[in-house]
Amino acid sequence: MRLFPKEENFFEYLEDLANKVEEGGRFLLEMAEHLDYSDAKATRLKELEHEADVITHTTYAKLHKTFLTPIDREDLYALLNKMDSIMDAIESTGLCICMYKVTKYNAEIIEQVKILLQTIQKGKEIIFNLHDMKNSQRILDGCVEIHTLENAGDTVMRNTIKNLFIKEKDAIELLKWKEIFERIEEAIDTCDTVSNIIEGIVLKQA
Repeated sequence: MRLFPKEENFFEYLEDLANKVEEGGRFLLEMAEHLDYSDAKATRLKELEHEADVITHTTYAKLHKTFLTPIDREDLYALLNKMDSIMDAIESTGLCICMYKVTKYNAEIIEQVKILLQTIQKGKEIIFNLHDMKNSQRILDGCVEIHTLENAGDTVMRNTIKNLFIKEKDAIELLKWKEIFERIEEAIDTCDTVSNIIEGIVLKQA
C-alpha cells in the first residue's frame, strides 16, 4: 500500500530533501576533519542550505495544490519543516565556526558531528522506506536507533561542556565553543523530532 499516488511525487521530494540534508552533514564533517572553515566552504554551505530550501518550498507548493493526501497534511508539512530545519542548523553551525575563525583542532566537534551524520543517515533510511507501510517495523526500528543516537549526542554534549568549564580559562573562548556545541546538538535534537513525526505517521497508518 502506497501512502501517496505515484504521480504526486511527494516521496521523491522527501527523498531529495533527505539526500540534501545528508550532503550537508557530510560537508560539515569534512570541514571539521580538515579544519577548513574558509570563506569558500562557508559559501558552499550556504548554497546547500538554499538548495534544501528550494526542495522544501517546492514541496509546500505541491502540497497546497493537492486536495487529498493519505498522510495528514499537517504531518507532512511538519516533516518537511523539521527536515529543512536540520539543514538550517548545519549551516548555522558551520557559519558560526567560520565567524569565530576556529583554528584549533577539536576532537569533540568531530565526534559530535559524526553522531549528527549517523543520525541523519538513519533518518534518510527511514524516509526512503516511508512509501510502503510494509516497511513499518523497519521504520519504527530506525526511529528507536535515532533516539539512541540522540542520547549518545546528549552524553557527548554534557561531557564536552563539563570539560570546557574545567579546562578553558579564557571566558570568550569558552562561550565560543559552548555555542558551537549547542548548535550541533540542536541539529541532532531536530533529527530526533523528525523521527518522532515519522513514528507518529506510521502508527496512524497501522
